[in-house]
Amino acid sequence: MTARHDSTDPISPLVRTLLTELGEDPARAGLVQTPSRVASSFRYLLSGYALNLEDLVNGAIFDEPYSEMVVVRDIEVYSLCEHHLLPFFGKAHVAYIPDGRILGLSKIPRIVDMFARRLQVQERLTTQIGDALQSILEPQGVGVVVEAIHLCMAMRGVEKQNSSAVTSSLTGCLRDDDKSRNEFLSLIGHR
Repeated sequence: MTARHDSTDPISPLVRTLLTELGEDPARAGLVQTPSRVASSFRYLLSGYALNLEDLVNGAIFDEPYSEMVVVRDIEVYSLCEHHLLPFFGKAHVAYIPDGRILGLSKIPRIVDMFARRLQVQERLTTQIGDALQSILEPQGVGVVVEAIHLCMAMRGVEKQNSSAVTSSLTGCLRDDDKSRNEFLSLIGHR
């Protein structure tokens, strides 16, 4: 999806209608460009729909006899809640134990972004990241923990500004072996 910066984007008139329905005047000086800005913003924030795992990985899987845990932690996550179209944001921590194949390290945050830049729930996002790594690498195990603050909880609804959600997805030895699971949680700073 490429960003469109003009009023020809089909999303623009929808935003203009939304502004009118909310009681605003889309012709007001501060709002004239808002429909095209919002359209461009949504195209960027939801650009993950235009990506697929195979193209994103682009052959960056390498045969390597390394068999210890690989962890990329504190990956910034920004997504939109599919229920309210409000942001949630935080950190993802991703690990895997290779079984003869490793992935270029920069691909892990790219996989996180691919799924985060879609309308999401945190639970599905966490599972999609883990499932993607499991499918492309077939490692001994995968671990994903996502910690996020949801503006749909902070700005509306229960209005709890200091709460965060933590979700996990564990496969293989990171799910079944206490030692591996505890090593992963320790390396990302969780008890």
